[in-house]
Amino acid sequence: MASSLLSRRPSRADDGTGFLGDLTLRTGRVHEFCGTARRTLAMILAGKTAGPVFWIAPSWAVGGPNPDGFHTFADPSRFTFVTPRRPEDLLWCMEEVLRAGVVPLVVADLPAPPAMTPVRRLHLAAETGAAAGGTAPLGILLTPEGAAPGIESRWSLTPRHDGDTTDRWHLTRLRARTAPEAAWPLIAAPSGTPPCLGG
Repeated sequence: MASSLLSRRPSRADDGTGFLGDLTLRTGRVHEFCGTARRTLAMILAGKTAGPVFWIAPSWAVGGPNPDGFHTFADPSRFTFVTPRRPEDLLWCMEEVLRAGVVPLVVADLPAPPAMTPVRRLHLAAETGAAAGGTAPLGILLTPEGAAPGIESRWSLTPRHDGDTTDRWHLTRLRARTAPEAAWPLIAAPSGTPPCLGG
């Protein structure tokens, strides 16, 4: 019986992590969230995943995720917060966690978008983690501008609160390799469950 040890197929996973409604994020890849509510979007995604979440942010950043504020989106006990002291260690930490392939969701809260080479390294690390670990990791870059080159997809979340509720947002898919730009309203479910796409 002949078998092939080598394959020309990419090692990255081609399914996806359920995100919101029918929207998915390709696992084994790195995506970018931007907009004023980018951290909320990352928490919504964390609530849709299972297992540990590594949240990497600079030690000099003011504030950060507050468990009292995000417990409606995701269980705070799932989070490990990593706070490197040097800027160059932010992406190094993310790369190492992705490469290990044991953490399903890795979020890096960055002060500015990284260059193309570090993003490519993150993709390779996620692919390595998917091949070695059994869990295809999902990498999320949080950036203010939404300008990271080479990412798999880019999403923006901005508040659209009105007088009746404070739980409304506007979600925009700014870039994706396999889908066009699109936008959706995002609303909180009445029961206090995580937000969902509006009609």
